[in-house]
Amino acid sequence: MIDYPKPDSVSIVEQSSHLPRFDEWAETNEGRQPLTRAHMVTSALELMDETGLEGLTMRRLADTLGVKSASLYWHVRDKEELLNLMADAICSEIRPPEGSDDWRQRLEALAREYRRVLKTHRDAALLLATTLPVGPYRLRLAETHLATLLDAGFTAEVTARASLLFVDYVTNFVVEEDRAEAIAAAFQTDSDDADAVSGWFAALPVDQYPSLVALAPLLTNPNTEARFEFGMTTLLNGLPTP
Repeated sequence: MIDYPKPDSVSIVEQSSHLPRFDEWAETNEGRQPLTRAHMVTSALELMDETGLEGLTMRRLADTLGVKSASLYWHVRDKEELLNLMADAICSEIRPPEGSDDWRQRLEALAREYRRVLKTHRDAALLLATTLPVGPYRLRLAETHLATLLDAGFTAEVTARASLLFVDYVTNFVVEEDRAEAIAAAFQTDSDDADAVSGWFAALPVDQYPSLVALAPLLTNPNTEARFEFGMTTLLNGLPTP
């Protein structure tokens, strides 16, 4: 019988540092969702909700997904493509108007729904304002606008311009609305502070700023719903009769 030498108290595997322990061969990605384009977009939207559009970087997204940054580029060409996909995903949440053949009621319902969806994601309006409408859901939104106006009898020129104007109005209204809300949150303002702002304008020298003083309560009114509806009504009233 061969008398093998007995090892020290340290095991052979531990002595051979280049050999992995058996448990190191176990699956380390257990429970991790496979990286797909859809998963990337969903995670990017969640990250934007948390950090804002400015805080959304490819590196931070990769860290969130638990992958290397280079892995992201197997699924998107660059950050611009990711932003376009995110914008289209937001538009996929828009429910098309139903139950009315009146073109005005349909556009009003679509505008309110578009605004509602933009308000569900942080910086969503800013994202749509800075990306091109290249995705299928954004194209569907444009098609709904255009078809509604064309079916109502508007000319091609009025239809094109009115549709762009209407989408721009809603998008940029929410951009400004979000900006005002962010400022208010940063300074922790409440209704008392809003009254203070109104009072500040009202206390301006009336001989120099008579209009500002007279309209201070209206100009500083935080009721954005009324402003949104007024703007939408004004736009629609300004369209020529089809």
